[in-house]
Amino acid sequence: MSWLKKKCVVVPIDFSEESFKAVDVAKEFVEEDSSLHLIHVTQPWTEHEIGGTWGEETEEERIQSIKNFLQDKLKDHDYKDAHIAVHLGSPPVVITSYAEETGAELIVMPSHGRTGIKHFALGSVAERVVRKAHCPVLVLKMGEQEKHREKKIISYD
Repeated sequence: MSWLKKKCVVVPIDFSEESFKAVDVAKEFVEEDSSLHLIHVTQPWTEHEIGGTWGEETEEERIQSIKNFLQDKLKDHDYKDAHIAVHLGSPPVVITSYAEETGAELIVMPSHGRTGIKHFALGSVAERVVRKAHCPVLVLKMGEQEKHREKKIISYD
């Protein structure tokens, strides 16, 4: 066993491609998929959303739907033994609490590279997780140059 191998690695999933790429990176730090703990954090419904926008689905049903979707998505990537958790609340708070509860030795997460007014308005979940976490946090940042290069590559096809 390498000194880098961890017994528990937490990966926050926000359904972006970057977050699923973070699972691939996290896999390099564990010996088996069962050491991966993936978490999605969603906001609780407000009064006007209950029974309106979301129909008759309860929060528990919504959580189960999200969990089922993640399980299906991860089957495509051969991560069937990874633990999947879906919680309600503030992402930085829930992610760091979950990491502590599971005894995580590492959190691997993407940064979406927002800058300027977008960063100010949306904040940075990764930045807040780094400040609050009890363990090391590996932040995978896709730089602006990579984003522009990908756009150029896509536009030439």
